Amino acid sequence: MSKKDILNKIKSLEGLSQDERAYLVNLVNTKKKYGLVWEDKPEDVEEQLRTKLPVLQEVKERAIINDAVTLRAVEGSNQEPKTNPNHILIEGDNLHALTALTFTHENKIDLIYIDPPYNTGNKDFIYNDHYVDKEDAYRHSKWLAFINRRLNVAHRLLSDDGVIFISIGSDELAQLTLLCNELFGEDNNLGIVSRYQKKGSDKGNYFSPSIDYILAYAKNKSNVSSFSKPIDDSKFKLIETEGERKGEIYEASKSLYQSSLDSRPNQRYYVECPDGQLVIPPGNIYPEVKKDGSFVKPLNNEDKCWRWSYDSYLKQKDLLVFKKTKKTPLVDEKGNQAKWNLYTKRYLKDAQAKGNVPPNVIDNCFNTLGTNRLKDYDLKFSFSKPKELIQYLVNITGKKDDITILDFFAGSGTTMDAVIELNNLDNATRKAIIVTNNEGEICDTVTYPRVKRIIEGYTNEKGKEMPSFPNNNLFMYKTAFVDREPSLQNKRQLTQLATELLCIKEDCYIEVTSTIGDEAWHKLFTNNQGQYVYVIYDDMYIEEAVETLTAFVTKQAPESKIKVYVFANGQYAYHEEFEEIAVSITLAALPDAIYKAYQNVLPKENKEFVPELEEEGVATEPKLDLQ
Repeated sequence: MSKKDILNKIKSLEGLSQDERAYLVNLVNTKKKYGLVWEDKPEDVEEQLRTKLPVLQEVKERAIINDAVTLRAVEGSNQEPKTNPNHILIEGDNLHALTALTFTHENKIDLIYIDPPYNTGNKDFIYNDHYVDKEDAYRHSKWLAFINRRLNVAHRLLSDDGVIFISIGSDELAQLTLLCNELFGEDNNLGIVSRYQKKGSDKGNYFSPSIDYILAYAKNKSNVSSFSKPIDDSKFKLIETEGERKGEIYEASKSLYQSSLDSRPNQRYYVECPDGQLVIPPGNIYPEVKKDGSFVKPLNNEDKCWRWSYDSYLKQKDLLVFKKTKKTPLVDEKGNQAKWNLYTKRYLKDAQAKGNVPPNVIDNCFNTLGTNRLKDYDLKFSFSKPKELIQYLVNITGKKDDITILDFFAGSGTTMDAVIELNNLDNATRKAIIVTNNEGEICDTVTYPRVKRIIEGYTNEKGKEMPSFPNNNLFMYKTAFVDREPSLQNKRQLTQLATELLCIKEDCYIEVTSTIGDEAWHKLFTNNQGQYVYVIYDDMYIEEAVETLTAFVTKQAPESKIKVYVFANGQYAYHEEFEEIAVSITLAALPDAIYKAYQNVLPKENKEFVPELEEEGVATEPKLDLQ
């Protein structure tokens, strides 16, 4: 029976409600030949978005601002002075927060790290205010519906060279991999990393669980540079005594011969040692001519080879280190054990420039590090990831030191902790955006106090003074809502409540409205680096706004960049009225700019619909059920 026959039969069935018929038609139309299929279970927080638009409201009393105007630089360095980075903490459901961030940060997030619920069935995953346990028949479907909605929005937030790291356990590893292959594209899979999360355990009936996983994906892999693991310079202890690189530090621990290498036609040759002895890897065939560089083609894999080709050897002889040893695997021209083993030099400067490709195993970021970190700050929270893990992931990407990092499963706030400390280590200005709900009062009692204590400093109950990192600012927000229906009243309310979104979008948090007049119909913000945001809340004051802004540009900010958001019932942002200062400003209509940003991530206002019958290979438009 064809798909068309099944659809026609559904259409002819009696006794079905409209919703039931729609469900069956959708089920047939969306059936996949290959891929991940799950039952899409409704989620309360998504249903809320059918009638409401999310905004962010600042919790002003929780802002931490440290000399926002003052520039900083490392004493004695040649680096340019930098402003303190503005970090953001959002309290609210992460689907609502992510939706709001599509206006402020679409295509602007450089790196995402998330640690979502592992869905173990042991009260670690809540769906619609209820724990999902192992007996729930829709356990996996609920989790997939939950994570799919959020990853869809996260994909939009990533920059063109952005990457995402997702921690996950074995319960959902397979499903999440398939889902990410669909959302990001299988070609953009950067790898799956195993991480030892504990040093040992006696739990489990068949295997003792000791690892979890990190999935890495790119928005567009072709735009992402290769990852590089930082070099451990403690291994570099030798000093060059001659030649052009005299005085440089190097190490020589890697043997020129490695027994695991398969044979290659141009990699079996003699090497002359300092005492004249010729050495070669073990094998059954030897070069006829007994001299340095004389080579022979191996007959099979029993004839071992060097790591370097013959041509590379001739070019890089100066990088060889000869060591006498009684345990060498090398042989002389007669097949007897040689006196020497050969190693290759690696200069620290070259190694630092090139780096090491990181392995797909992380064995030094145990969860105990995260637990101990929270204990040091007198905070109680279970299963916190170690800050060292996030710092490691940030470092291996090799991204610039002013990137924006997002974590929308923030939990105890590890990601912001990691970013703040990392900035201090390399005088960087990375920005962190973290999102958490306040379930169990976690935001009030753990997340915010942790960030506050890290920035401002803290002496714990044992009398230990914890380090402080004051060169950081924090702005905290809570999610709020405006009715979604685009009535004039709702548009005006959305414009009034959009101020924080505009400040976040333009990274301008310092209000200087008093410099142009404190009337309620407008506000002016700056970052004190020549960038401004001017908001006009009422279109009845356009003439006054033009006059005010013209005077401001002429007298106070002739070379500044000013983004002007002006309330309008439609898309027109009064370009003609501001024509005289058009060179100095960029205009955008409110709330139209917000509606446009949200339109691709919000669920449809009318949930239920009955699709047209879809023939093989032919997709048709759905019919909305307006009843």
